[in-house]
Amino acid sequence: MSKKTVAIMPSTQKVLENMGEQIKLARLRRNLSTELLSERAGISRATLWAVEKGSPTVAMGIYAAVLHALGGLDKDLELIAKDDEFGRRLQDMNLMMPKRAKRSK
Repeated sequence: MSKKTVAIMPSTQKVLENMGEQIKLARLRRNLSTELLSERAGISRATLWAVEKGSPTVAMGIYAAVLHALGGLDKDLELIAKDDEFGRRLQDMNLMMPKRAKRSK
């Protein structure tokens, strides 16, 4: 089986690596072995190692399963894009543009 490659921006790769490191630290703080956590998450130990390295080839659902197995940390995923400052500015710009009235027939 060949290894998948995913083209991502270096800054995004750094975010994934930081997230993987945080997941590993959370596992160690809870004194959980890779074997126990991977079993709880329903994944292989090799996949857990890939998560802890921040691999971009690991599915988002697996990251969520690992966070859940760590004790409900998957709730933090609900905070993604909650305060979307850039998106709100774009939305406000569209609201400020005058709209022409529709022509009557």
